[in-house]
Amino acid sequence: MPAGDVIELRGLRVLSRHGCLPEEKERDQPFEVDLDIHLDLSGAGQSDDLGDTLDYGGIAVAAAAIVAGPPAHLLERVAERIAGAVLADARVTAVTVAVRKLRPPVPVDLATAGVRITRHRPA
Repeated sequence: MPAGDVIELRGLRVLSRHGCLPEEKERDQPFEVDLDIHLDLSGAGQSDDLGDTLDYGGIAVAAAAIVAGPPAHLLERVAERIAGAVLADARVTAVTVAVRKLRPPVPVDLATAGVRITRHRPA
């Protein structure tokens, strides 16, 4: 069960070329990422020291690099890559990652298409 404390990152926007269709592989498209990172924040609340929490700037840079990195066919794969990077910090007990395509290539007026996954640190 995740800790009750959560670091929230919202609306990280990155251009990349993820998708299965040829047009998705040929031109940059906007993606948006949200993260909920579960960990105990009580130490940081007491100490007021960045070393006692996660540097959300560093997490945002890492997530952006993953989205901008090697293309994947599926948003599920991009989300898994981000979750793995966040869970690499042993203090994180769980992470929820949402990845959205802001201009999905569909023949209807659809604002976004995306996935949301939650991964827990193995016991």
